[in-house]
Amino acid sequence: MMRERRRRRGLRELRLVVPDARLRSVRKRVAAQVANLDRRLENDALDWIEAVSEFDAPDRRR
Repeated sequence: MMRERRRRRGLRELRLVVPDARLRSVRKRVAAQVANLDRRLENDALDWIEAVSEFDAPDRRR
């Protein structure tokens, strides 16, 4: 019934399957991937995210 009410409101349930960070093998795999990141490329990505972010934009509702 809850799913039907949501559908009538234009909502859809979305389920995600993600790696279980509680598992040591997953944490080791993530740590290895992080260690291999190129800091310069990651900083470029973070700079872009910050540039397009609404959170730091001036209040335009006036």
